[in-house]
Amino acid sequence: MQREQHTFTLEMDVRDYECDMQGIVNNSVYQNYLEHARHEYLKSVGIDFSEYTRMGVNLVVVRAELDYRSPLKSGDRFLVTLRLHRESTLKFAFYQDILCLPDMKPALNAKIIGTALNGRGRPEIPSALAALMGVGEA
Repeated sequence: MQREQHTFTLEMDVRDYECDMQGIVNNSVYQNYLEHARHEYLKSVGIDFSEYTRMGVNLVVVRAELDYRSPLKSGDRFLVTLRLHRESTLKFAFYQDILCLPDMKPALNAKIIGTALNGRGRPEIPSALAALMGVGEA
């Protein structure tokens, strides 16, 4: 997977309260950054995460792989990038990076695997989401 082909980028700032006693972003906060970028991406392409939930479709993470590269500190500006890829018939992956600004130094690389659960709790990818991943990528 080539990380250079980002589908979406979101610029963010580290806030003081996200840092631990060492003065760096707590490891769990990175998942919040990644999730926020995924939700913003879905909104930007017309997929309303909360509307899906109201319709009984739940987009869920089934696996998260995070490789921490370089710590972020209070006041740092950074980009969260992503690329959506169809992993299988019932799973998709967001390949995401967090890059420090302005030098684009990698802070984190992630692969977030998800699926959608229909009203019966069974995996089923909604057509709008499948269309984002293109035909024949499964």
